[in-house]
Amino acid sequence: MAKFLNSENFIIIQYLVMKRFIVVLTILLSITLSYNNVSAQGHLSGDLMMNVNFFNRDTAINASDNPLYDNVLSGGEGWLNLRYYNKGFTATVRVDAFHNSNRYNPIQTLNGYGLGAWSLSKDIDDLSITAGYIYDQIGSGILFRAYEDRGLLIDNALVGIRLKYQLTDNISFKGFTGQQKFLYERYKPIIKGANVEGSFSIGDNIFLTPGIGALNRTFDQDNMDEMVSSINSQPLATRFVPVYNMYSFTAYNNLTIGGVNWYIEGCYKTDDNIIGQSGLLELRPGNVVFTTLGYARKGFAVNFTGKRTENFEMRTSPNEVLIRGLMNWQPIVARLRPQRLMARYTPATLNLSEIAGGGDVLIAPNEDLSITLNYTHINTLQDVKLYREGYFEVDYRGWESIKLNAGIQYMEYNQELYQVKPLVPIIVAYTPFFEVTYLFNSKTSIRTEWEYQATQQDFGSWIFGLVELNIAPKWSFAVSDMYNFDPGPAATTGSQHYYNIFVAHTKGPHRFTASYAKQVEGINCTGGVCRYEPAFSGFRLGLTTSF
Repeated sequence: MAKFLNSENFIIIQYLVMKRFIVVLTILLSITLSYNNVSAQGHLSGDLMMNVNFFNRDTAINASDNPLYDNVLSGGEGWLNLRYYNKGFTATVRVDAFHNSNRYNPIQTLNGYGLGAWSLSKDIDDLSITAGYIYDQIGSGILFRAYEDRGLLIDNALVGIRLKYQLTDNISFKGFTGQQKFLYERYKPIIKGANVEGSFSIGDNIFLTPGIGALNRTFDQDNMDEMVSSINSQPLATRFVPVYNMYSFTAYNNLTIGGVNWYIEGCYKTDDNIIGQSGLLELRPGNVVFTTLGYARKGFAVNFTGKRTENFEMRTSPNEVLIRGLMNWQPIVARLRPQRLMARYTPATLNLSEIAGGGDVLIAPNEDLSITLNYTHINTLQDVKLYREGYFEVDYRGWESIKLNAGIQYMEYNQELYQVKPLVPIIVAYTPFFEVTYLFNSKTSIRTEWEYQATQQDFGSWIFGLVELNIAPKWSFAVSDMYNFDPGPAATTGSQHYYNIFVAHTKGPHRFTASYAKQVEGINCTGGVCRYEPAFSGFRLGLTTSF
């Protein structure tokens, strides 16, 4: 981060980025004019997303003592996407802007402006060629996934070239090579991969979609030198000779037979230099097995999920930590709960040691009633308890103007390992909840949600209440409060209210949002990738639009 924010480096990066930006725009303009000259019409579309934060210092909830609240007081970020398509040719450009943004590091400012991504693609018969910033994955993403998540500012596009070829009606191939993106820079290691997928039917009732993939990452000399220095500083018994190349492989298949669906994937990687459970660099191979098995018919559905992970840390380099340098994405077995209090303890995927299983049952005896049951069980491979969840939920829609949702969660959460807080006990919590929606008419509704979380660990027990008014299609209003009424050992400032006032207005393709929020510190998870976020206090404005 220090290197990125260095003023001299930033000026050089900004110049190179803007130079590329001008080149890409010139190409797009030339293509557009060329097609217009021959009376061919393409299609230009795009979207814009902008956020603005105003930081309001609040020492009562520890929203203070960093540059955001002490000095800059405001900041934001924005993304503008443009996409041009014409006769098998596609060009994309995305401009990213970060001005005193807290999106990358919630307690530091990020500044930068320029070309965040671009790509040029052309379909030639059965061959598709793409150069630039590429978002793609192999299988479910366990082996490789280049994707964007703006909530956590993950943008690990592969900057390089990709070829896709339709070998037959049932078999396709793709290969790629490049480097992974980091903000306006790129990580130095080289990534190469290939993937073959098929789609077959056996009779009228059996469908198979198998695939295989391979990946190779080669270290650059700078990263290798840094690893060698770290290894030489370790105790003699833990030292080893690092490798430049890591190779990894996957095989997967999705089988559908009537109402039964079974997905299974197995991944293996050769010896790799990783930060092990000891906290030191180690040379280890890794593996993952992931599967889901589901059955559904009218009024009933059941699904089982299992995963075993051992030393499957996939990064551009072990010198990168937290959300930096991630080359893949591992699905989590635990369900992502939308309820505010339950979401505070969402378990992240642990890439070094995890064995997890879970099951869901949905029972719907009629159109008005559905019941959901869930159980999740996660340990390390050394049988250390990580997470337990028992969940019950019922939805009732039998009244003309009222919808009812209610349930309860029992949860055990290893805060020491998931949130890296030494010597804290496992959190045990009971969280009952209910939600009522009243429909005034086809356009206007009001929804209220209430949760109570009873626990003696972390911040202690909470109550959460929300009232939301929706006037379709233009307006939405919400008021909520999280009240820490029975503080636990982590609530050093005693009982606190965390208010949130929200309004949204939609006009055509434009959506404007404004909110005042107090947010307790905790873990923010998106799709199994998590990071710690400190307390927040202030105002937020947002705009999204498309054209």
